Amino acid sequence: MSNLIRTLPLLALLASPLPAAAASFPCDKAETPDETAICKTLPLNDRDVEMATRFEILKEVLPMGGRTKMQEDQEAWLKERRACGPDAACLRDLYDARLKTLRGLISEFAKQGQ
Repeated sequence: MSNLIRTLPLLALLASPLPAAAASFPCDKAETPDETAICKTLPLNDRDVEMATRFEILKEVLPMGGRTKMQEDQEAWLKERRACGPDAACLRDLYDARLKTLRGLISEFAKQGQ
């Protein structure tokens, strides 16, 4: 329960859009076409930062089984992202779907604390 109490302020912050920041990986070391496209396209970069932030918060608050499932889903998602290559529309759609999932997980977790 103390994990939940410490996390509620973070969850509240995530209820609103996150500010723009650098991608979740170093753009100067981008090696794949999807990474390059993310670094060159601000809306994709913003989605990447939001996705990484939500993912990291959820890793801290989900129970072990939930974390394992989320990690497996994330690894599968990253393979799909690589398959998009530099296609910005493909990347946008993948990020939007993943963000919807992660937002839903955070929303459900936050409801448990009410």
